[in-house]
Amino acid sequence: MSPRSIRPASYYDKNYFDKWYRHPRHRVKSRADIDRQLRFVLAATEFMLERPVKSVLDVGAGEGTWGMALRRISPGAKYYGVDPSEYAVSRYGRTRNIQLGGFGDLPAMNLPGDVDLVLCCGVMNYVAPAEIRSGLEALARMTAGLAYFEVFTAEDDATGDFSKKAARSARWWRSLF
Repeated sequence: MSPRSIRPASYYDKNYFDKWYRHPRHRVKSRADIDRQLRFVLAATEFMLERPVKSVLDVGAGEGTWGMALRRISPGAKYYGVDPSEYAVSRYGRTRNIQLGGFGDLPAMNLPGDVDLVLCCGVMNYVAPAEIRSGLEALARMTAGLAYFEVFTAEDDATGDFSKKAARSARWWRSLF
């Protein structure tokens, strides 16, 4: 992750994923939660595009759990993932199509320029504002369909390693989007 990021890429190690992705008491979403959320997002995207989704870019892919869900729900769709975690990319990058990179690295990355759906779930709260702006500009150029951004605001009661103290207001997020 670039120096503009809030946390270093080394923060997102095996212990991080064990706790927030797998531990029954700490994990933020179960497999059923991810499948349900992805079905919702795919249905909305397919409604707007008036056709099945063919390609998905997952920014902040982690270990590629959204990609695994996509294979179950829409096996014909192509999945591309990007994540700053060296652990996640070295462990799952090749088998789950995840490239090493942070949100601010998107403008320089070799990614498809016409994806039907961009997923960015639970990521942007941990990215510095300058990096968010450059990443969003790049995503706007790559997105041929819809983008789904899951962000938490200072007004939300979120779980996980989300910090209300560091959270941005809903007004800030609306002005950005």
